[in-house]
Amino acid sequence: MGRATNLRRLLPLCLALIALAGAAPARAQGGGPDDQILAAAGVDQRLGAQVPADLVFRDEAGQPVALGDYLGARPVILTLNYFECPNLCTLVLTRLADAMRELPFDAGTQFSVVTVSINPREQPDLAAAKKAVYLERYGKPGAAGGWHFLTGEAPSIERLTEAVGFRYAYDDRQSQYAHPAAVVLLTPQGQISRYFYDLSYAPRDLRLGLVEASADQIGSPVDQFLLRCYHYDPVTGRYTPAILELVRAAFVAMTLGIAGAVLVLARRGRRAAIS
Repeated sequence: MGRATNLRRLLPLCLALIALAGAAPARAQGGGPDDQILAAAGVDQRLGAQVPADLVFRDEAGQPVALGDYLGARPVILTLNYFECPNLCTLVLTRLADAMRELPFDAGTQFSVVTVSINPREQPDLAAAKKAVYLERYGKPGAAGGWHFLTGEAPSIERLTEAVGFRYAYDDRQSQYAHPAAVVLLTPQGQISRYFYDLSYAPRDLRLGLVEASADQIGSPVDQFLLRCYHYDPVTGRYTPAILELVRAAFVAMTLGIAGAVLVLARRGRRAAIS
């Protein structure tokens, strides 16, 4: 009993440390960037801001594309990584692919994913190789047209990261970037709808975020009900229970249950009186 009690007491602390680790900037292997570089990395939330649709990048085939080419039809999951990242980027994309696999929606049908390298030295061949890896992990047919891996020049990268509040810094000593672990959810029109920070992206959070970003154009009545019972917390980047809505739902359910029971009893009473 004592050991179980201690574990229960330690669980909130462990969860808090995991959440902090998910929101922390990447550290290079063999030693992190100095404090100044590390402090420069982070996320400044800009909910409702518009991403520049005219930004030009290159797709996995090396063809020039505008960011706006991926807007207009469906909500977009935007990730900012770099393809030669030795640690955090791999975790972000791996966990995202795993969470997306659990969704009732499909990339390329109900939503799109755009992964942009923050390293202007990376080329389309590297983007194509990474795309193949994560499409295989995602494992859903037709996803090749729904998950795009882009590279670009420094001005386009800087305008995009500035627009979404994604701060990062290059560490010359380690030849690596210090950057946060964050996924940005855009509306079909390219407005910032939600940020998700944790490395363990909850399928429920992604699902509700996509439904909201789509302005209810995707999802089911169950999703609409869940959105009434959960609200987005911008501090944690998660959907948490909306207590008042849960109380209201419970009250309605209880009232309907009582009314149903009274109706059944009344019918039984009338039958008994007739007989």
